[in-house]
Amino acid sequence: MPINHGDRKFRIKQTIRSALLKLKGKQTLHFLHIGKTGGTAVKSALEPHLVADRFFIRLHPHRRILADIPGGDAVIFFLRNPVTRFVSGFYSRQRQGQPRIHSPWSADEKIAFERFKTPNELAIALSGEDRTRREQAEAAMRSIQHVRDSYWSWFGTRDYFLSRLGDIFFIGFQESLSDDVKTLSLKLELPDCIELPNDNVNSHRNPDSVDRNLQDTAMENIKRWYAIDFDFLELCKQKAKEINRIEPGF
Repeated sequence: MPINHGDRKFRIKQTIRSALLKLKGKQTLHFLHIGKTGGTAVKSALEPHLVADRFFIRLHPHRRILADIPGGDAVIFFLRNPVTRFVSGFYSRQRQGQPRIHSPWSADEKIAFERFKTPNELAIALSGEDRTRREQAEAAMRSIQHVRDSYWSWFGTRDYFLSRLGDIFFIGFQESLSDDVKTLSLKLELPDCIELPNDNVNSHRNPDSVDRNLQDTAMENIKRWYAIDFDFLELCKQKAKEINRIEPGF
């Protein structure tokens, strides 16, 4: 599903809801779900704790972006190395989200998966000598859900993201998921650490059997393709050091 770049009615409803919650002494805390970053597992862990002492937590689907969240409300999101996110996104859509959900291919995704059977095959083709094959690979990269979505689809421009930095409550990373969830538990002032699911279905992870290997050429092609996402990742790593620090009275 394409990312929805702002929903006016949704924003109005959120603004009213947030104002009412503030009157009750709670702050609205929004979880933005960026595909294939560990978000399904984190949402599952947060589910029993949506009403905390100081916060009311809203868990959003993939289509909600930062621009949908009222200014002054707090935001949580998780990120991941774009290379491993590409591999994970490819296989997730190849199996149409199953077994956790069934999200059928679009017409363009069907064509992409008929042409490319592994992420390595797709990534290699991005710099192949065959022009037709290169164009097919580029079309696949722009067609496959998760693979096609840049981090900036959720956060707009660098200037806009930086203008909302004061609303960012926590930035987590898939590579340190367990440790980051523990830190998030402390920052939410929960009595117990929230627990991540440990099975592939509830975590929406790919099976261990899939071939995640990328050859050197494939790796370099993917790094070039997602260059702006690596920029965003590095920016967030720098900001997370300060944002994730546990201080009373956020």
